[in-house]
Amino acid sequence: MPKLHVKKGDLVQVIAGKDKGAKGRVIRAIPREERVVVEGVNMITKHSKVTATGPRGAQQGGPQRMEAPIHVSNVKKLKDEEPKDDKPAKKADEASGEDS
Repeated sequence: MPKLHVKKGDLVQVIAGKDKGAKGRVIRAIPREERVVVEGVNMITKHSKVTATGPRGAQQGGPQRMEAPIHVSNVKKLKDEEPKDDKPAKKADEASGEDS
């Protein structure tokens, strides 16, 4: 199974295809197929039938918009805007190391 350069939750940008330039978070990674599902990118319309009540409950029918997987080579990983750790950023006077 190949290793992907992106994982679930990463911020990525599409670099090729019809949604070139679009940015979004990875919802799902599929390493076996070398594909990822990106939030709001490569939207498709899937039609479903109305189902009767059953163990999972009733489902509404009709067209539903959902994201389709795209190949991992068509996305590049972007740096996150917010820092991952909970440490506060150092202030300028603390960084210089001067004691009063």
